[in-house]
Amino acid sequence: LQFSEQVTLKCEKKSYHLLCDFFSAPVRFPNRSIKLVRKLADFPNRLIAILLPLLLILASCDRSGSIASVEESDLFTINYGNFEDELNLFDLAIPGEIRTSMTMRDGFFYIANGESRKVMGLTSYGDLLTLYYNPESMLNVEFAAENSGNSTKKAVAYPFNEIGAVAVDSRKGLYVVDTLPEERQERDEERRLLLSQVVLRFDPDGNFIDYIGQQGPGGTPFALVKGIYTTEGDELVVVTVSDDGFDVFWFGSNGFLLYQVPVRTSSIPVPAEDGEASSDIRVSVENVVPDPNSYALYVKADSYRTLVDPDIRVQSGIAFHRTSLIPLDVDSGEFGQPLDIPSYEYVVSEGGGVGQEAFEVSYDLLGVTKSGWFFFIARTDDGYMVQMLNPDGQQSVKRRIAVDHSRVLYHVLSLSDTGILSGLFVRRENAEVAWWRTDSLLDSFIAN
Repeated sequence: LQFSEQVTLKCEKKSYHLLCDFFSAPVRFPNRSIKLVRKLADFPNRLIAILLPLLLILASCDRSGSIASVEESDLFTINYGNFEDELNLFDLAIPGEIRTSMTMRDGFFYIANGESRKVMGLTSYGDLLTLYYNPESMLNVEFAAENSGNSTKKAVAYPFNEIGAVAVDSRKGLYVVDTLPEERQERDEERRLLLSQVVLRFDPDGNFIDYIGQQGPGGTPFALVKGIYTTEGDELVVVTVSDDGFDVFWFGSNGFLLYQVPVRTSSIPVPAEDGEASSDIRVSVENVVPDPNSYALYVKADSYRTLVDPDIRVQSGIAFHRTSLIPLDVDSGEFGQPLDIPSYEYVVSEGGGVGQEAFEVSYDLLGVTKSGWFFFIARTDDGYMVQMLNPDGQQSVKRRIAVDHSRVLYHVLSLSDTGILSGLFVRRENAEVAWWRTDSLLDSFIAN
């Protein structure tokens, strides 16, 4: 077969590029009709010319038009208890905040169990390699006795108070959000904020370095920390909640402050339609995440339209309008062109399943990978819908993740910088750690 011309075939909003010579011929199969346009003169291998695109499309398109699922890989389970390799989650029935979080980097999992004031570093097989613990909460730690110069395991004692989010850089340095004792907390009276949290730093060998505050090492405590991130340059980004939006603190690899960026709801560009007054749109900032490769932030904003009763001409409520992802240049403080994020259509059955009504809901922003793909997620009745968009928003991949919500008491989802989605699912009998290789999915999608 002599290749000479490029032809694009489209199926289910996807494009497939072929380089071949063929004649004008229609190809038909269930629910589709693709016409191959003549590029050259008569081509002798007529059968090959028809079969090549036919086989490609049949192999690549879902005949039902439904969205495929991502296969779950169950990695390991964790029992409940007070031993070093167990989770203390005995107070789930008591109202209040659950302080257990997780992150994954390079196949290693780091679980911060705030209830027992410890952080566990585990392999993807569930083997405990590193333990950061409060000696007052865990007595007679047998794991600590295994420390030796030749051992790959280590235990690090530190007087944690109330552990929050965790992050790990490429050097395996650990960052842990902790709440200071009440006597060391401060108040911002002008903004009515309680400044109570810091970020603890540990080097790759487990040695405590210092704590990071607003100005850097030993600085003023942060307000409520929503999330912490590490970049490809091993810089720390701390996102905190303020009275009117978010405050982002960007630190260099040495721990000193590089940028402090306020993200105020009032400053977000209002996405109004043509002929629509911006005063009729209300904006809510749901999340802010950093770009792992450059000094940029991505602001996920949901907008709502004011509903007016036409009879009495007064406001009767609000309705979801759209979701926008807005880049923010950290150097200049200027917003870039917003990217419209398709909403998730949630269908509700009415009247015993006779009728159905569809509602548009917003996806939650999980993060952005070092390859520039944005990850969004929405809860469904049988799990989650994951939406992945490339940097310019021109390519979108949607996949379902099956989760039995009836068995899950509490969960944490984490996105790695390479695009692997991981989850910690707390059930009655034990906790389970699983992941979905969405990174392989994106690699194959880009390759095709």
